[in-house]
Amino acid sequence: MTIKVCVGSSCHLKGSYDVIEQMKEILKRYNVEDLVTLQASFCIGKCSEGVNALVEDITTSESGDVVMVHKMDKDNVEDLFLKEIYPLLKK
Repeated sequence: MTIKVCVGSSCHLKGSYDVIEQMKEILKRYNVEDLVTLQASFCIGKCSEGVNALVEDITTSESGDVVMVHKMDKDNVEDLFLKEIYPLLKK
């Protein structure tokens, strides 16, 4: 699985650096570093909903939709990880 955190202008101003640093710690804490590649990505097109992350290599439906996580910040990144991303690792 690859998680791409947006570092475009809007997301950068909303704290994407802090989100990436928190995500690194979370991946370690949940012992999934070997299962997840964390990357920075330029704009993923949802600037008004930033900080955004794209979760690739996992589909949410048979149609092949990619998971997108919105409105991440340093205070809610673990909650969003547990709710939106971590369950996908167990599939």
